[in-house]
Amino acid sequence: MSNMTAEQVIQEFWRRQDSGDYRQTVALFSDDAVLVDPFFGTMHGKAAIEAFMAKMVEEMGDRQTRFRVLEIAGGGDVAWAQWVAETPRGEINGCGLYRVRDGKLTYYRDYMNPDGH
Repeated sequence: MSNMTAEQVIQEFWRRQDSGDYRQTVALFSDDAVLVDPFFGTMHGKAAIEAFMAKMVEEMGDRQTRFRVLEIAGGGDVAWAQWVAETPRGEINGCGLYRVRDGKLTYYRDYMNPDGH
C-alpha cells in the first residue's frame, strides 16, 4: 500500500467506510496518526482512532446517519473529500482533509457547514 497516492488511499478509506463499519478504516492509519472530529475532538494514535471508529459505528447507527462521498481529489501526500451526512433531519455538508505518508493516513480532519448546507 505504500505506493498508493493520497487520493487512492482516501478512495479506499471511503470504500471501507461505506460498509457502515468504520473500524474497517483503522488499518489505513499510521501508528502516530491524528484524527480531528468537529464533535468528538482530537484522537492521537492508532489505538485512540480505533476506539473512536468503534464509537462511530454505534453513534451513527443510533442516529441513523450515513455518510456519502461526493468528490475526492488530491496530489502528492494530501487529499480532500467533499461529503454529505444523510440524517433523518436532512443532509449536512462537509469535507475532510487528509495527509498520507507511505500509504498510511497520518492526519485527518473533518469540517462541516454550521447550518448543514
